[in-house]
Amino acid sequence: MTEPDTGGNPALAEATRELQAAEHDTRVAFDCIALGELDRAHTHALTARVEVDAAVTALSAALAQAAQSPGR
Repeated sequence: MTEPDTGGNPALAEATRELQAAEHDTRVAFDCIALGELDRAHTHALTARVEVDAAVTALSAALAQAAQSPGR
């Protein structure tokens, strides 16, 4: 897996972690569907959705920080 350069930005680091977690839960949900474990698939799909929402929030914070930076 490629590690993104977050430039030391904690919001970008958090977004990265959340997206990696969402990727994992998405794969687990997919596997659960293949195994016929729909209840577990549903749980992991919802967890992935929450993690993606958290990543969007972190990215919004990073964008707000970048907009307030003196170099812009």
